[in-house]
Amino acid sequence: MRTLHLTDLHAHLGYHDLHGSEPACVYLHGLGTASSADFPTIARHPALVAYRALLVDLLGFGFSGRPAAFSYSLEAHAETVARLIEHLGLRGCHLVGHSFGGSVAVVLAANRPDLIGGLIVAEPNLDLEDATLSRMIADQTEEAYVAAGHTALVAQAEGWAIQDTVMASYPGTLRAADPQAMHRSATALAAGSLRELFFGLTLPRTYLFGASTLPHAHEALLRASGVPMVVIPDAGHAMMGENPDAVARAVAATLA
Repeated sequence: MRTLHLTDLHAHLGYHDLHGSEPACVYLHGLGTASSADFPTIARHPALVAYRALLVDLLGFGFSGRPAAFSYSLEAHAETVARLIEHLGLRGCHLVGHSFGGSVAVVLAANRPDLIGGLIVAEPNLDLEDATLSRMIADQTEEAYVAAGHTALVAQAEGWAIQDTVMASYPGTLRAADPQAMHRSATALAAGSLRELFFGLTLPRTYLFGASTLPHAHEALLRASGVPMVVIPDAGHAMMGENPDAVARAVAATLA
């Protein structure tokens, strides 16, 4: 894993840089996970192996630093990813964001269109109704979540992993996540809507749904706005683990 030292934050942003042609795909993970855990199979799928891939662990998650003074807002996360893209001298990147990472990707695409050529989001948090886990976390005070809430969530995730093997890696990535980063990121997700920001974008966008998530209120909005939708079969919200083959092919289709 490589790192970018963010000197003003006294922290390192961790990422895998997998060689290939441009446009580079920048992968951003969900809340409590890590791109280094969620995306290797997708990024090196035969349909995508030709493309350069950046698997970014957002600050507070995975192998990245955990600066206590960082706000962990969507805008702050987006800015650190933009700094990495600029550091590598890339332009026209395609963002691939899942859930929380999809929300960060929307903000990044809106704030830095000079860096981004396309956006693929997998069930991002666009409205408050999407913020199920983040609301549960944000309803606690930061002090309470850091003291006991995070440990309780890890224990709950261990139960999910027993019931569903697709969730097997989640307790591990959740343990690696900084509790303060989890709470502040969740609070940012639960604070408002990204609907207008997402539908106001003019760059190419694709929205991925897991089949078992449907029907969903966003379907009508996406159709009315002409945003292409792809339904990932045999999958729900955890589509990256449930059907990585279909996710990889959906991403590759946007690059063709």
